[in-house]
Amino acid sequence: MLEKMSDFFEKRLEGYDAHMRTNIASATEFYPFTAKCLPLWENCHILDLGCGTGLELEEYYALNPSASVTGIDLSHGMLSALRKKFPDKNLHLIAGSYFAVPFGEGVFDAAVSVESLHHFTKEEKEPLYTRLYKALKATGYFLLTDYFSLSEEEERMHRRNLMTLMAEQGIKDRVLYHYDTPLTVEHETEALLAAGFSSVEVLNHWEATFTLKAMK
Repeated sequence: MLEKMSDFFEKRLEGYDAHMRTNIASATEFYPFTAKCLPLWENCHILDLGCGTGLELEEYYALNPSASVTGIDLSHGMLSALRKKFPDKNLHLIAGSYFAVPFGEGVFDAAVSVESLHHFTKEEKEPLYTRLYKALKATGYFLLTDYFSLSEEEERMHRRNLMTLMAEQGIKDRVLYHYDTPLTVEHETEALLAAGFSSVEVLNHWEATFTLKAMK
């Protein structure tokens, strides 16, 4: 049974951090790796898309405690948990969809998203990435750590399965539902380049999980 995205994460708040650390392959490696790839200079400004309870921010604040972070997430409960973790940090949290929340222009030194964007199509991501591109400073970049389909057939299979479930459940609205439909790295790269990013580099990978760096 498909669940609305916000409901899915609200229901799983208890034990979420432990689940992500122990049940997601290579999580103990890709969270710290991602944090090390973010800017480490004092008072830099970071945008975190789908920040959740801040597993990547735990690693990042250990490296750069002065960073200013704007985090966006659908789940009020997860944002509350994140705030409790870092009551003394420069942390601005926004409850909402990163498809709808304004980012501003030329604001951020870097943006990051970890294990959040694998629910959306290339066509849905391109306008998001265009806004993200504009929100970065001239030397800014976007770090995406997520899991990907390893073939186009796998990507199509995930999308077919979602469409079948939505048809079976009579879902016709445009509310976000939780179901994994990861793109291939190639299609993700195409979406980023179409949004204006000058280059996209694979920094590391752990089986199906990759870290991509998109430069403005």
